[in-house]
Amino acid sequence: MTKPTLVILAAGMASRYGSLKQIESFGPSGETIIEYSLYDAIRAGFKKVVFIIREEFVQDFKEIFESKLEGKLEVEYVFQTLDAFTENFSIPSNRTKPFGTAQAILCCKGKVDGPFAVINADDFYGAEAFEKAYTFLDTKVADNVYASIAYKLKNTLSDNGSVSRGQIFTNANGEMTGIEERLKIYKQDDKIVYEDGSNLVELAPDAKVSMNFFCFAPSFIDLCEREFQPFLEKNIEDIKSEFLMPKVADTFIKANNGVIDVISTDAKWFGVTYKEDAPIVKGEIDKLVAQKAYPENLWA
Repeated sequence: MTKPTLVILAAGMASRYGSLKQIESFGPSGETIIEYSLYDAIRAGFKKVVFIIREEFVQDFKEIFESKLEGKLEVEYVFQTLDAFTENFSIPSNRTKPFGTAQAILCCKGKVDGPFAVINADDFYGAEAFEKAYTFLDTKVADNVYASIAYKLKNTLSDNGSVSRGQIFTNANGEMTGIEERLKIYKQDDKIVYEDGSNLVELAPDAKVSMNFFCFAPSFIDLCEREFQPFLEKNIEDIKSEFLMPKVADTFIKANNGVIDVISTDAKWFGVTYKEDAPIVKGEIDKLVAQKAYPENLWA
């Protein structure tokens, strides 16, 4: 069987950072968050990475990553464009951004032909998550069996504002029965709440949430292709509409009788949702380095 590939969603990085040259350093030797994911993936056993990026930044990616990954990971690039797989549709002239994470996965058609994990480029997931993902992809994944790495909600919050998370629901076998997007989640006193219209709804601190870390067979790419056309038929005029991975995963369960194992991790997620999060993330990584979880220089 083809060995697992790591697919990294990075097409939106430039819009958040302005330029890839300005990606913030968090490690003691200038490492970015994405480099910690790559390091953890290599330790877990991954041998290939596919970056989904905007084509104009391919040279930047090559300069930033290829010398560090040489001999460690095979590197390929996939370009997500606004018009990818939209041949039968007229895209509104005022739409500027591509159609979201599931369209990004669809852009991997022909490039990824074996089991693969998907992560966000700018999230810190922790070594355990990659180890569990690789084991699943190497031993269990199938056309009708995928997985989601699930985090405890309390380990994914920002102290500097609200976040959005996909709340995962499971059955007695630990399989996903659904995933619901919760917007504007934040701490209020000793509780965690989200805004549902004008109401505040409390969430359990240990509620399972998705951080876009999924494990798929290549059949998921085919499913994205099938689902993209009806999505466009319904949403093409909505310039803010997004064709998202969790939504297709939900369809896989409910309409295709698929199984998504929910693999829990106690790892703490780090990310820079707000600029004020940056020093907190740097401090957490410094702690991990001090604990010898990572070397002071990842690539030395």
